[in-house]
Amino acid sequence: MDLKEDIKNRLSIEDVIGSYVELKRAGRNWKGLSPFNPEKSPSFIVSPEKQIWHDFSSGKGGDMFSFVMEVEGLDFKEALELLARRANLDIDKYKKTGSSIDKKVIYDCLEEATRFYQVQLKNNQTALDYVIKQRGFDKKTLLEWRIGYAPNTGDALIKYLTKKGYSQDTLKNAGLIAGRYERKSDMFRGRVMIPLADASGRVIGYTARQLYAEDTGPKYLNTPQTVLYDKSRHIFGLHLAKEAIRKSNYVILVEGNLDVITAHQYGYAQVVATAGTALTIYHLKTVGRLTSDIRLCFDADNAGINATERAIELASKENIDLNVIRFGEGKDPDEIIRKDSKLWEEAINKPIYAIDWLIEYYKSKINISTAQGKRRFSSLLMPILNSLNDEVEKDHYLNILSDLLKVDPNSINNKLDHFASESPKKPLNTIKNVVKINKNLAEQKKIEDRFMAIILTKKTLRDFMQLLTPEMFSDPDSSGLFKKLKKYPQFDVKNGYKDFKNELNYVKILTLLYEELYAGLDLNELHYEASHLQTRIIETFIKNEKLNISEQLRSSDTGKTKSLLIRVKQLDELLNKIREASL
Repeated sequence: MDLKEDIKNRLSIEDVIGSYVELKRAGRNWKGLSPFNPEKSPSFIVSPEKQIWHDFSSGKGGDMFSFVMEVEGLDFKEALELLARRANLDIDKYKKTGSSIDKKVIYDCLEEATRFYQVQLKNNQTALDYVIKQRGFDKKTLLEWRIGYAPNTGDALIKYLTKKGYSQDTLKNAGLIAGRYERKSDMFRGRVMIPLADASGRVIGYTARQLYAEDTGPKYLNTPQTVLYDKSRHIFGLHLAKEAIRKSNYVILVEGNLDVITAHQYGYAQVVATAGTALTIYHLKTVGRLTSDIRLCFDADNAGINATERAIELASKENIDLNVIRFGEGKDPDEIIRKDSKLWEEAINKPIYAIDWLIEYYKSKINISTAQGKRRFSSLLMPILNSLNDEVEKDHYLNILSDLLKVDPNSINNKLDHFASESPKKPLNTIKNVVKINKNLAEQKKIEDRFMAIILTKKTLRDFMQLLTPEMFSDPDSSGLFKKLKKYPQFDVKNGYKDFKNELNYVKILTLLYEELYAGLDLNELHYEASHLQTRIIETFIKNEKLNISEQLRSSDTGKTKSLLIRVKQLDELLNKIREASL
Protein backbone atom coordinates (compact mmCIF):
# COMPACT_ATOMS: atom_id res chain seq x y z
CA MET A 1 0.00 0.00 0.00
CA ASP A 2 1.09 3.57 -0.66
CA LEU A 3 0.09 7.17 0.01
CA LYS A 4 -2.99 6.79 -2.20
CA GLU A 5 -4.21 3.77 -0.23
CA ASP A 6 -3.54 5.45 3.10
CA ILE A 7 -5.61 8.46 2.02
CA LYS A 8 -8.48 6.15 1.04
CA ASN A 9 -8.24 4.49 4.46
CA ARG A 10 -8.41 7.85 6.23
CA LEU A 11 -10.96 9.74 4.13
CA SER A 12 -14.37 8.54 2.99
CA ILE A 13 -15.39 9.36 -0.57
CA GLU A 14 -18.75 10.76 0.54
CA ASP A 15 -17.07 13.19 2.95
CA VAL A 16 -14.56 14.38 0.34
CA ILE A 17 -17.20 14.92 -2.35
CA GLY A 18 -19.71 16.18 0.23
CA SER A 19 -17.39 19.11 0.95
CA TYR A 20 -18.06 20.31 -2.63
CA VAL A 21 -21.54 18.97 -3.40
CA GLU A 22 -24.55 18.86 -1.09
CA LEU A 23 -25.32 15.15 -0.81
CA LYS A 24 -28.33 13.38 0.63
CA ARG A 25 -28.61 9.72 1.58
CA ALA A 26 -30.44 7.56 -1.01
CA GLY A 27 -30.41 3.97 0.22
CA ARG A 28 -26.86 2.65 0.17
CA ASN A 29 -25.68 5.62 -1.92
CA TRP A 30 -25.63 9.41 -1.74
CA LYS A 31 -27.22 11.76 -4.31
CA GLY A 32 -26.76 15.38 -5.25
CA LEU A 33 -27.03 17.86 -8.10
CA SER A 34 -24.36 17.59 -10.76
CA PRO A 35 -21.47 20.00 -10.20
CA PHE A 36 -20.70 19.81 -13.94
CA ASN A 37 -24.14 20.38 -15.47
CA PRO A 38 -27.08 22.57 -14.42
CA GLU A 39 -29.99 20.32 -13.38
CA LYS A 40 -33.09 20.35 -11.17
CA SER A 41 -33.27 16.66 -10.31
CA PRO A 42 -30.19 15.06 -8.70
CA SER A 43 -28.35 12.65 -10.99
CA PHE A 44 -24.96 12.72 -9.27
CA ILE A 45 -24.36 9.47 -7.33
CA VAL A 46 -21.68 8.57 -4.76
CA SER A 47 -21.26 4.94 -3.71
CA PRO A 48 -19.32 4.46 -0.42
CA GLU A 49 -19.49 0.70 -0.93
CA LYS A 50 -17.77 0.86 -4.33
CA GLN A 51 -15.70 3.97 -3.47
CA ILE A 52 -16.86 5.51 -6.74
CA TRP A 53 -18.92 8.45 -8.05
CA HIS A 54 -20.84 8.86 -11.28
CA ASP A 55 -22.54 11.87 -12.82
CA PHE A 56 -25.40 10.68 -15.04
CA SER A 57 -25.86 14.09 -16.65
CA SER A 58 -22.29 14.40 -17.99
CA GLY A 59 -21.15 10.77 -18.00
CA LYS A 60 -18.18 11.62 -15.80
CA GLY A 61 -17.16 9.29 -12.97
CA GLY A 62 -14.27 7.88 -10.98
CA ASP A 63 -12.82 7.78 -7.46
CA MET A 64 -12.21 10.58 -4.96
CA PHE A 65 -8.93 11.53 -6.65
CA SER A 66 -10.48 11.97 -10.09
CA PHE A 67 -13.25 14.10 -8.53
CA VAL A 68 -10.80 16.45 -6.84
CA MET A 69 -8.81 16.66 -10.09
CA GLU A 70 -12.01 17.67 -11.92
CA VAL A 71 -13.33 20.28 -9.49
CA GLU A 72 -9.99 21.78 -8.46
CA GLY A 73 -8.36 21.69 -11.91
CA LEU A 74 -5.39 19.69 -10.57
CA ASP A 75 -3.23 16.91 -11.93
CA PHE A 76 -3.09 13.60 -10.04
CA LYS A 77 -0.02 14.47 -8.00
CA GLU A 78 -1.52 17.78 -6.86
CA ALA A 79 -4.83 16.11 -5.94
CA LEU A 80 -2.92 13.45 -4.01
CA GLU A 81 -1.08 16.11 -2.00
CA LEU A 82 -4.27 18.08 -1.31
CA LEU A 83 -6.07 15.00 0.02
CA ALA A 84 -3.01 13.87 1.98
CA ARG A 85 -3.05 17.19 3.85
CA ARG A 86 -6.78 16.79 4.49
CA ALA A 87 -6.13 13.27 5.82
CA ASN A 88 -3.43 14.60 8.17
CA LEU A 89 -0.74 12.49 6.51
CA ASP A 90 2.87 13.62 6.54
CA ILE A 91 3.64 13.97 2.82
CA ASP A 92 7.36 14.53 3.47
CA LYS A 93 7.62 11.11 5.11
CA TYR A 94 6.20 9.52 1.96
CA LYS A 95 8.48 11.61 -0.22
CA LYS A 96 11.56 10.44 1.68
CA THR A 97 10.68 6.80 1.62
CA GLY A 98 8.06 6.83 -1.11
CA SER A 99 5.98 3.78 -0.51
CA SER A 100 9.13 2.15 0.88
CA ILE A 101 7.61 1.99 4.36
CA ASP A 102 7.08 -1.68 3.75
CA LYS A 103 3.85 -2.49 5.54
CA LYS A 104 4.42 -6.21 5.18
CA VAL A 105 7.63 -5.88 7.20
CA ILE A 106 5.74 -3.93 9.89
CA TYR A 107 2.99 -6.57 9.98
CA ASP A 108 5.67 -9.27 10.32
CA CYS A 109 7.42 -7.29 13.07
CA LEU A 110 4.18 -6.93 15.07
CA GLU A 111 3.44 -10.62 14.59
CA GLU A 112 6.87 -11.47 16.02
CA ALA A 113 6.32 -9.03 18.92
CA THR A 114 2.95 -10.64 19.68
CA ARG A 115 4.56 -14.10 19.89
CA PHE A 116 7.24 -12.64 22.16
CA TYR A 117 4.61 -11.17 24.51
CA GLN A 118 2.67 -14.47 24.56
CA VAL A 119 5.77 -16.39 25.66
CA GLN A 120 6.49 -13.79 28.34
CA LEU A 121 2.96 -14.20 29.75
CA LYS A 122 3.58 -17.92 30.33
CA ASN A 123 6.69 -17.05 32.33
CA ASN A 124 5.20 -14.35 34.57
CA GLN A 125 2.98 -15.61 37.39
CA THR A 126 1.71 -12.14 38.38
CA ALA A 127 0.47 -11.49 34.85
CA LEU A 128 -1.07 -14.98 34.64
CA ASP A 129 -2.86 -14.50 37.96
CA TYR A 130 -4.28 -11.20 36.73
CA VAL A 131 -5.70 -12.52 33.43
CA ILE A 132 -6.87 -15.91 34.79
CA LYS A 133 -7.90 -15.32 38.41
CA GLN A 134 -8.80 -11.64 38.39
CA ARG A 135 -10.24 -11.26 34.89
CA GLY A 136 -11.50 -14.84 34.63
CA PHE A 137 -10.10 -15.59 31.16
CA ASP A 138 -9.68 -19.24 30.24
CA LYS A 139 -6.87 -20.76 28.18
CA LYS A 140 -8.90 -20.74 24.95
CA THR A 141 -9.62 -17.01 25.36
CA LEU A 142 -5.96 -16.19 26.05
CA LEU A 143 -4.94 -17.99 22.86
CA GLU A 144 -7.80 -16.65 20.72
CA TRP A 145 -7.11 -13.03 21.67
CA ARG A 146 -3.33 -13.64 21.79
CA ILE A 147 -2.98 -11.93 25.17
CA GLY A 148 0.59 -11.46 26.37
CA TYR A 149 2.86 -9.66 28.78
CA ALA A 150 5.55 -7.00 28.23
CA PRO A 151 8.52 -7.50 30.58
CA ASN A 152 9.16 -4.72 33.07
CA THR A 153 12.64 -4.06 31.71
CA GLY A 154 13.94 -1.30 29.49
CA ASP A 155 14.56 -2.92 26.14
CA ALA A 156 13.77 -6.66 26.17
CA LEU A 157 11.60 -6.42 23.06
CA ILE A 158 14.06 -4.20 21.18
CA LYS A 159 16.85 -6.70 21.77
CA TYR A 160 14.67 -9.63 20.74
CA LEU A 161 13.42 -8.02 17.51
CA THR A 162 16.87 -6.67 16.62
CA LYS A 163 18.25 -10.20 16.78
CA LYS A 164 15.42 -11.23 14.47
CA GLY A 165 16.73 -8.73 11.92
CA TYR A 166 14.26 -5.84 12.38
CA SER A 167 15.68 -2.32 12.21
CA GLN A 168 14.94 0.44 14.70
CA ASP A 169 13.09 2.30 11.92
CA THR A 170 10.76 -0.66 11.54
CA LEU A 171 10.21 -0.83 15.32
CA LYS A 172 9.49 2.89 15.35
CA ASN A 173 7.04 2.60 12.44
CA ALA A 174 5.33 -0.26 14.28
CA GLY A 175 4.92 1.88 17.43
CA LEU A 176 7.11 -0.37 19.57
CA ILE A 177 9.84 2.13 20.56
CA ALA A 178 9.70 4.99 23.05
CA GLY A 179 12.31 7.65 23.79
CA ARG A 180 14.49 9.87 21.64
CA TYR A 181 17.97 9.95 20.23
CA GLU A 182 20.19 7.20 21.76
CA ARG A 183 17.96 6.45 24.76
CA LYS A 184 15.54 4.05 23.10
CA SER A 185 13.35 1.77 25.18
CA ASP A 186 10.37 -0.52 24.75
CA MET A 187 7.10 1.36 24.37
CA PHE A 188 5.33 -1.10 26.69
CA ARG A 189 6.84 -2.31 30.00
CA GLY A 190 5.29 -4.27 32.86
CA ARG A 191 1.90 -4.43 31.18
CA VAL A 192 -0.62 -7.05 30.04
CA MET A 193 -0.64 -6.85 26.24
CA ILE A 194 -3.88 -7.05 24.26
CA PRO A 195 -3.22 -7.10 20.50
CA LEU A 196 -5.29 -4.83 18.28
CA ALA A 197 -6.11 -6.50 14.97
CA ASP A 198 -7.46 -5.22 11.67
CA ALA A 199 -10.59 -6.70 10.07
CA SER A 200 -8.48 -9.52 8.62
CA GLY A 201 -7.01 -10.46 12.00
CA ARG A 202 -3.52 -9.01 11.42
CA VAL A 203 -1.98 -7.32 14.47
CA ILE A 204 -1.67 -3.54 13.98
CA GLY A 205 -0.99 -2.38 17.54
CA TYR A 206 -1.71 -2.97 21.23
CA THR A 207 -3.71 -1.91 24.23
CA ALA A 208 -1.44 -2.36 27.27
CA ARG A 209 -3.03 -2.68 30.73
CA GLN A 210 -1.00 -1.57 33.76
CA LEU A 211 -0.21 -4.57 35.96
CA TYR A 212 1.67 -3.23 38.97
CA ALA A 213 -0.17 -0.78 41.25
CA GLU A 214 3.00 1.12 42.11
CA ASP A 215 3.72 1.95 38.45
CA THR A 216 3.13 5.49 37.26
CA GLY A 217 1.53 6.34 33.97
CA PRO A 218 -1.92 5.68 32.51
CA LYS A 219 -3.89 2.57 33.43
CA TYR A 220 -4.23 1.75 29.73
CA LEU A 221 -1.65 2.67 27.11
CA ASN A 222 -2.38 2.34 23.39
CA THR A 223 -0.08 2.11 20.40
CA PRO A 224 0.43 5.63 18.98
CA GLN A 225 -0.82 6.50 15.51
CA THR A 226 1.15 4.53 12.91
CA VAL A 227 0.90 3.68 9.22
CA LEU A 228 -1.17 0.64 10.27
CA TYR A 229 -3.06 1.83 13.34
CA ASP A 230 -5.56 4.72 13.30
CA LYS A 231 -7.53 4.85 16.55
CA SER A 232 -10.30 6.97 14.99
CA ARG A 233 -11.11 4.05 12.67
CA HIS A 234 -10.08 0.91 14.47
CA ILE A 235 -12.77 -1.29 16.05
CA PHE A 236 -11.50 -3.74 18.63
CA GLY A 237 -12.60 -7.34 18.13
CA LEU A 238 -14.18 -6.86 14.71
CA HIS A 239 -12.11 -9.65 13.14
CA LEU A 240 -13.66 -12.14 15.59
CA ALA A 241 -17.13 -10.55 15.63
CA LYS A 242 -17.94 -10.16 11.91
CA GLU A 243 -19.67 -13.50 11.44
CA ALA A 244 -21.75 -13.18 14.62
CA ILE A 245 -22.80 -9.64 13.67
CA ARG A 246 -23.97 -10.81 10.25
CA LYS A 247 -25.92 -13.73 11.71
CA SER A 248 -27.62 -11.81 14.52
CA ASN A 249 -27.93 -8.64 12.41
CA TYR A 250 -26.91 -6.38 15.30
CA VAL A 251 -23.72 -5.24 17.02
CA ILE A 252 -23.05 -4.20 20.62
CA LEU A 253 -20.53 -1.38 21.08
CA VAL A 254 -18.88 -1.17 24.50
CA GLU A 255 -16.12 1.06 25.86
CA GLY A 256 -13.57 -1.43 27.20
CA ASN A 257 -11.47 -3.96 25.32
CA LEU A 258 -11.57 -6.38 28.24
CA ASP A 259 -15.38 -6.13 28.24
CA VAL A 260 -15.27 -7.37 24.64
CA ILE A 261 -13.06 -10.34 25.51
CA THR A 262 -15.30 -11.35 28.43
CA ALA A 263 -18.41 -11.11 26.23
CA HIS A 264 -16.87 -13.35 23.58
CA GLN A 265 -15.76 -15.90 26.18
CA TYR A 266 -19.35 -16.16 27.39
CA GLY A 267 -20.72 -16.61 23.87
CA TYR A 268 -21.67 -13.03 22.91
CA ALA A 269 -19.50 -12.58 19.84
CA GLN A 270 -21.45 -9.57 18.49
CA VAL A 271 -19.59 -7.32 20.96
CA VAL A 272 -16.86 -4.89 19.82
CA ALA A 273 -15.30 -1.69 21.19
CA THR A 274 -13.82 1.61 20.10
CA ALA A 275 -10.27 1.17 21.34
CA GLY A 276 -9.26 4.04 23.58
CA THR A 277 -11.10 6.81 21.74
CA ALA A 278 -14.49 8.43 21.31
CA LEU A 279 -16.95 6.98 18.81
CA THR A 280 -16.38 8.48 15.35
CA ILE A 281 -18.27 8.53 12.06
CA TYR A 282 -15.69 6.06 10.71
CA HIS A 283 -16.50 3.56 13.48
CA LEU A 284 -20.20 3.79 12.67
CA LYS A 285 -19.58 3.41 8.95
CA THR A 286 -17.41 0.35 9.50
CA VAL A 287 -19.95 -1.57 11.59
CA GLY A 288 -22.77 -0.04 9.53
CA ARG A 289 -21.55 -2.07 6.55
CA LEU A 290 -22.38 -5.23 8.51
CA THR A 291 -25.63 -4.12 10.20
CA SER A 292 -27.76 -1.01 10.63
CA ASP A 293 -28.72 -2.05 14.20
CA ILE A 294 -26.05 -0.70 16.56
CA ARG A 295 -26.55 -1.08 20.31
CA LEU A 296 -24.48 1.12 22.61
CA CYS A 297 -23.43 -0.14 26.02
CA PHE A 298 -21.58 2.85 27.47
CA ASP A 299 -21.11 3.84 31.11
CA ALA A 300 -23.99 5.84 32.60
CA ASP A 301 -21.74 8.74 33.63
CA ASN A 302 -21.35 12.19 32.07
CA ALA A 303 -18.78 10.91 29.58
CA GLY A 304 -21.09 8.05 28.58
CA ILE A 305 -24.06 10.41 28.13
CA ASN A 306 -22.00 12.80 26.02
CA ALA A 307 -20.77 9.87 23.91
CA THR A 308 -24.35 8.70 23.40
CA GLU A 309 -25.49 12.17 22.30
CA ARG A 310 -22.60 12.43 19.87
CA ALA A 311 -23.36 8.96 18.52
CA ILE A 312 -27.03 9.87 17.88
CA GLU A 313 -26.01 12.87 15.80
CA LEU A 314 -23.54 10.79 13.78
CA ALA A 315 -25.94 7.85 13.31
CA SER A 316 -28.71 10.11 12.03
CA LYS A 317 -26.52 11.19 9.12
CA GLU A 318 -25.86 7.55 8.21
CA ASN A 319 -29.46 6.28 8.54
CA ILE A 320 -28.32 3.90 11.27
CA ASP A 321 -30.67 2.65 14.01
CA LEU A 322 -28.92 3.43 17.27
CA ASN A 323 -30.13 1.74 20.45
CA VAL A 324 -28.96 1.86 24.05
CA ILE A 325 -28.35 -0.98 26.51
CA ARG A 326 -28.37 -0.02 30.18
CA PHE A 327 -28.06 -1.96 33.48
CA GLY A 328 -28.02 0.89 35.96
CA GLU A 329 -25.26 3.12 37.27
CA GLY A 330 -21.99 1.62 38.44
CA LYS A 331 -22.29 -1.61 36.47
CA ASP A 332 -20.20 -2.50 33.45
CA PRO A 333 -20.65 -5.29 30.85
CA ASP A 334 -17.75 -7.37 32.18
CA GLU A 335 -19.26 -7.52 35.68
CA ILE A 336 -22.82 -8.18 34.48
CA ILE A 337 -21.86 -10.95 32.04
CA ARG A 338 -19.83 -12.83 34.66
CA LYS A 339 -22.18 -12.33 37.65
CA ASP A 340 -25.69 -11.85 36.24
CA SER A 341 -25.98 -13.28 32.73
CA LYS A 342 -29.80 -13.22 32.92
CA LEU A 343 -29.77 -9.42 33.38
CA TRP A 344 -27.32 -9.13 30.46
CA GLU A 345 -29.56 -11.26 28.20
CA GLU A 346 -32.65 -9.20 29.05
CA ALA A 347 -30.84 -5.91 28.46
CA ILE A 348 -29.30 -6.78 25.09
CA ASN A 349 -32.55 -8.28 23.81
CA LYS A 350 -34.61 -5.25 24.85
CA PRO A 351 -32.54 -2.25 23.79
CA ILE A 352 -34.07 1.22 23.93
CA TYR A 353 -34.03 3.47 20.87
CA ALA A 354 -31.30 5.99 21.66
CA ILE A 355 -33.40 9.17 21.49
CA ASP A 356 -36.16 7.65 23.64
CA TRP A 357 -33.55 6.61 26.19
CA LEU A 358 -32.00 10.08 26.22
CA ILE A 359 -35.39 11.73 26.77
CA GLU A 360 -36.11 9.39 29.70
CA TYR A 361 -32.65 9.99 31.14
CA TYR A 362 -32.97 13.78 31.13
CA LYS A 363 -36.53 13.49 32.40
CA SER A 364 -35.23 11.58 35.45
CA LYS A 365 -32.63 14.28 36.15
CA ILE A 366 -34.63 17.48 35.52
CA ASN A 367 -37.84 18.78 37.09
CA ILE A 368 -39.86 19.53 33.95
CA SER A 369 -42.82 20.92 35.90
CA THR A 370 -40.96 24.25 36.33
CA ALA A 371 -40.28 26.88 33.69
CA GLN A 372 -36.52 26.59 34.25
CA GLY A 373 -36.71 22.80 33.96
CA LYS A 374 -38.67 23.00 30.70
CA ARG A 375 -36.16 25.46 29.28
CA ARG A 376 -33.17 23.31 30.29
CA PHE A 377 -34.80 20.04 29.20
CA SER A 378 -35.75 21.34 25.75
CA SER A 379 -32.35 23.04 25.28
CA LEU A 380 -30.49 19.80 25.98
CA LEU A 381 -32.50 17.99 23.29
CA MET A 382 -32.30 20.66 20.58
CA PRO A 383 -28.95 19.47 19.12
CA ILE A 384 -30.33 15.93 18.84
CA LEU A 385 -33.58 17.00 17.14
CA ASN A 386 -31.68 19.31 14.79
CA SER A 387 -29.42 16.43 13.73
CA LEU A 388 -32.33 14.23 12.58
CA ASN A 389 -32.49 14.00 8.79
CA ASP A 390 -35.87 12.31 8.59
CA GLU A 391 -38.68 14.89 8.83
CA VAL A 392 -41.25 12.35 10.04
CA GLU A 393 -38.96 11.24 12.88
CA LYS A 394 -38.19 14.84 13.76
CA ASP A 395 -41.90 15.71 13.86
CA HIS A 396 -42.57 12.68 16.08
CA TYR A 397 -40.13 13.88 18.72
CA LEU A 398 -41.27 17.48 18.51
CA ASN A 399 -44.78 16.26 19.41
CA ILE A 400 -43.41 14.11 22.26
CA LEU A 401 -41.56 17.10 23.71
CA SER A 402 -44.58 19.39 23.49
CA ASP A 403 -46.74 16.74 25.24
CA LEU A 404 -44.15 16.09 27.95
CA LEU A 405 -43.60 19.78 28.67
CA LYS A 406 -47.28 20.66 28.16
CA VAL A 407 -46.46 23.53 25.83
CA ASP A 408 -47.73 24.55 22.40
CA PRO A 409 -45.98 22.51 19.63
CA ASN A 410 -45.28 25.82 17.83
CA SER A 411 -43.08 26.86 20.77
CA ILE A 412 -40.88 23.79 20.35
CA ASN A 413 -40.81 24.30 16.56
CA ASN A 414 -39.80 27.93 16.95
CA LYS A 415 -37.06 27.04 19.41
CA LEU A 416 -35.72 24.39 17.03
CA ASP A 417 -35.80 26.83 14.08
CA HIS A 418 -33.89 29.38 16.15
CA PHE A 419 -31.36 26.75 17.21
CA ALA A 420 -30.89 25.61 13.60
CA SER A 421 -30.41 29.17 12.34
CA GLU A 422 -27.78 29.82 15.02
CA SER A 423 -25.92 26.56 14.40
CA PRO A 424 -22.84 26.89 12.21
CA LYS A 425 -23.26 25.39 8.74
CA LYS A 426 -20.49 23.31 7.20
CA PRO A 427 -19.10 25.44 4.36
CA LEU A 428 -18.78 23.76 0.98
CA ASN A 429 -15.49 24.09 -0.84
CA THR A 430 -15.70 26.18 -3.98
CA ILE A 431 -15.62 24.27 -7.22
CA LYS A 432 -12.84 26.06 -9.05
CA ASN A 433 -12.71 24.19 -12.31
CA VAL A 434 -15.96 23.88 -14.28
CA VAL A 435 -15.08 22.65 -17.76
CA LYS A 436 -17.70 23.27 -20.41
CA ILE A 437 -19.08 19.93 -21.53
CA ASN A 438 -19.38 18.95 -25.18
CA LYS A 439 -23.00 17.80 -25.15
CA ASN A 440 -22.64 15.52 -28.17
CA LEU A 441 -19.62 13.72 -26.70
CA ALA A 442 -21.28 13.51 -23.29
CA GLU A 443 -24.39 11.96 -24.85
CA GLN A 444 -22.28 9.51 -26.84
CA LYS A 445 -20.38 8.48 -23.71
CA LYS A 446 -23.65 7.96 -21.80
CA ILE A 447 -24.90 5.60 -24.51
CA GLU A 448 -21.64 3.65 -24.53
CA ASP A 449 -21.53 3.43 -20.72
CA ARG A 450 -25.10 2.15 -20.53
CA PHE A 451 -24.46 -0.48 -23.20
CA MET A 452 -21.29 -1.62 -21.44
CA ALA A 453 -23.11 -1.70 -18.07
CA ILE A 454 -25.67 -4.15 -19.45
CA ILE A 455 -23.29 -6.52 -21.23
CA LEU A 456 -20.83 -6.42 -18.32
CA THR A 457 -23.53 -7.48 -15.87
CA LYS A 458 -25.55 -9.85 -18.11
CA LYS A 459 -23.43 -12.50 -19.83
CA THR A 460 -26.48 -13.72 -21.79
CA LEU A 461 -26.67 -10.40 -23.65
CA ARG A 462 -23.08 -10.38 -24.90
CA ASP A 463 -24.23 -11.48 -28.35
CA PHE A 464 -24.88 -7.79 -28.94
CA MET A 465 -21.11 -7.30 -29.05
CA GLN A 466 -20.81 -9.23 -32.34
CA LEU A 467 -21.57 -6.36 -34.73
CA LEU A 468 -19.42 -3.92 -32.76
CA THR A 469 -15.69 -3.24 -32.84
CA PRO A 470 -13.52 -1.33 -30.31
CA GLU A 471 -13.14 1.51 -32.85
CA MET A 472 -16.88 2.24 -32.63
CA PHE A 473 -16.49 3.49 -29.06
CA SER A 474 -15.49 7.11 -28.63
CA ASP A 475 -14.37 6.71 -25.02
CA PRO A 476 -11.08 4.91 -24.20
CA ASP A 477 -12.61 3.30 -21.09
CA SER A 478 -15.50 1.68 -22.93
CA SER A 479 -13.28 0.71 -25.87
CA GLY A 480 -10.70 -0.86 -23.54
CA LEU A 481 -13.28 -2.78 -21.54
CA PHE A 482 -14.94 -3.97 -24.77
CA LYS A 483 -11.61 -5.50 -25.84
CA LYS A 484 -11.20 -7.12 -22.42
CA LEU A 485 -14.67 -8.68 -22.55
CA LYS A 486 -13.85 -10.06 -25.97
CA LYS A 487 -10.78 -11.67 -24.43
CA TYR A 488 -12.69 -12.97 -21.36
CA PRO A 489 -16.22 -13.67 -22.65
CA GLN A 490 -17.16 -15.75 -19.58
CA PHE A 491 -16.30 -12.98 -17.11
CA ASP A 492 -18.88 -12.72 -14.31
CA VAL A 493 -18.96 -9.71 -11.96
CA LYS A 494 -20.08 -12.02 -9.13
CA ASN A 495 -16.70 -13.78 -9.20
CA GLY A 496 -14.57 -10.68 -8.60
CA TYR A 497 -12.32 -8.62 -10.86
CA LYS A 498 -9.09 -10.63 -10.96
CA ASP A 499 -8.50 -10.12 -14.71
CA PHE A 500 -9.90 -6.56 -14.76
CA LYS A 501 -7.67 -4.77 -12.24
CA ASN A 502 -6.63 -2.07 -14.73
CA GLU A 503 -10.29 -1.39 -15.54
CA LEU A 504 -11.51 -1.66 -11.94
CA ASN A 505 -12.74 1.92 -11.46
CA TYR A 506 -14.65 1.87 -14.74
CA VAL A 507 -16.15 -1.54 -13.92
CA LYS A 508 -17.33 -0.18 -10.54
CA ILE A 509 -18.91 2.83 -12.27
CA LEU A 510 -20.76 0.51 -14.66
CA THR A 511 -22.05 -1.72 -11.86
CA LEU A 512 -23.29 1.40 -10.06
CA LEU A 513 -24.92 2.62 -13.26
CA TYR A 514 -26.59 -0.78 -13.79
CA GLU A 515 -27.95 -0.79 -10.22
CA GLU A 516 -29.41 2.70 -10.65
CA LEU A 517 -30.93 2.24 -14.14
CA TYR A 518 -31.53 -1.42 -14.89
CA ALA A 519 -31.69 -3.48 -11.69
CA GLY A 520 -35.51 -3.62 -11.80
CA LEU A 521 -35.86 -4.66 -15.47
CA ASP A 522 -36.57 -8.20 -16.62
CA LEU A 523 -34.47 -9.93 -19.29
CA ASN A 524 -36.80 -8.98 -22.18
CA GLU A 525 -36.60 -5.30 -21.25
CA LEU A 526 -32.83 -5.51 -20.94
CA HIS A 527 -32.66 -7.26 -24.33
CA TYR A 528 -34.59 -4.39 -25.93
CA GLU A 529 -32.43 -1.76 -24.20
CA ALA A 530 -29.17 -3.45 -25.25
CA SER A 531 -30.41 -3.70 -28.86
CA HIS A 532 -31.42 -0.04 -28.86
CA LEU A 533 -28.07 1.12 -27.41
CA GLN A 534 -26.12 -1.09 -29.84
CA THR A 535 -27.98 0.56 -32.75
CA ARG A 536 -27.24 4.05 -31.39
CA ILE A 537 -23.52 3.28 -31.07
CA ILE A 538 -23.29 1.96 -34.64
CA GLU A 539 -25.40 4.80 -36.09
CA THR A 540 -23.20 7.40 -34.39
CA PHE A 541 -20.04 5.68 -35.55
CA ILE A 542 -21.31 5.46 -39.17
CA LYS A 543 -22.38 9.10 -39.14
CA ASN A 544 -18.94 10.21 -37.94
CA GLU A 545 -17.16 7.92 -40.41
CA LYS A 546 -19.17 9.30 -43.35
CA LEU A 547 -18.36 12.86 -42.32
CA ASN A 548 -14.70 11.89 -42.20
CA ILE A 549 -14.91 10.22 -45.64
CA SER A 550 -16.62 13.31 -47.11
CA GLU A 551 -13.70 15.42 -45.93
CA GLN A 552 -11.23 13.00 -47.47
CA LEU A 553 -13.13 12.89 -50.77
CA ARG A 554 -12.93 16.67 -51.04
CA SER A 555 -9.21 16.77 -50.40
CA SER A 556 -7.88 13.45 -51.74
CA ASP A 557 -6.68 12.49 -55.19
CA THR A 558 -8.84 10.35 -57.44
CA GLY A 559 -6.73 7.28 -56.64
CA LYS A 560 -8.33 7.00 -53.19
CA THR A 561 -11.87 7.81 -54.29
CA LYS A 562 -12.76 4.22 -55.19
CA SER A 563 -11.63 2.78 -51.82
CA LEU A 564 -13.45 5.52 -49.94
CA LEU A 565 -16.69 4.88 -51.84
CA ILE A 566 -16.36 1.14 -51.12
CA ARG A 567 -16.04 2.02 -47.45
CA VAL A 568 -19.26 4.10 -47.64
CA LYS A 569 -21.06 1.13 -49.20
CA GLN A 570 -19.81 -1.16 -46.39
CA LEU A 571 -21.06 1.29 -43.78
CA ASP A 572 -24.49 1.48 -45.42
CA GLU A 573 -24.70 -2.31 -45.45
CA LEU A 574 -23.77 -2.42 -41.77
CA LEU A 575 -26.43 0.18 -41.00
CA ASN A 576 -29.10 -1.81 -42.84
CA LYS A 577 -28.02 -4.97 -41.10
CA ILE A 578 -28.26 -3.46 -37.64
CA ARG A 579 -31.65 -1.89 -38.38
CA GLU A 580 -33.02 -5.19 -39.63
CA ALA A 581 -31.69 -6.96 -36.56
CA SER A 582 -33.41 -4.50 -34.25
CA LEU A 583 -36.84 -4.97 -35.86
